[in-house]
Amino acid sequence: MSGTILVLNGPNLNLLGEREPQIYGHDTLADVEAMCRAEVAGTDYTIDFRQTNAEHEAVDWIQQARKGYAGIVFNPAAFTYAAYPILDALKMVDCPVVEVHITNIHRREAEWRSHSIMTQVVTGIISGLGVNGYPLAVRHCLWLGGRGR
Repeated sequence: MSGTILVLNGPNLNLLGEREPQIYGHDTLADVEAMCRAEVAGTDYTIDFRQTNAEHEAVDWIQQARKGYAGIVFNPAAFTYAAYPILDALKMVDCPVVEVHITNIHRREAEWRSHSIMTQVVTGIISGLGVNGYPLAVRHCLWLGGRGR
């Protein structure tokens, strides 16, 4: 099997490693990208790694990946809670979608942070494993691809 896995990151993740490192750690988004690319090394899969602070851009990228991609790994960040256009775009996706959160959103300080609207349409969720959740999500997409979904 072969294909492309979209790794999509939401708002403020461009500042990963700088923004609240006591919560999100010291790894940068470039480190996360390297981890994801290492996961597909030696396979026929590629990583399409993106980050946006703009909801409309995330919708466009999800729509582009909805057919023909092997999977989507998505850290919606602040889009998690109220980005209904993104939720609607995810409903149209044919490939597996793994929602990733660096922190355990169910243990966050504010009640509203523990409820993801995306969870209702994704294949699975990885939450609280730090940036290690990303390569695990990529691995899951690879596993599904090898099994023919």
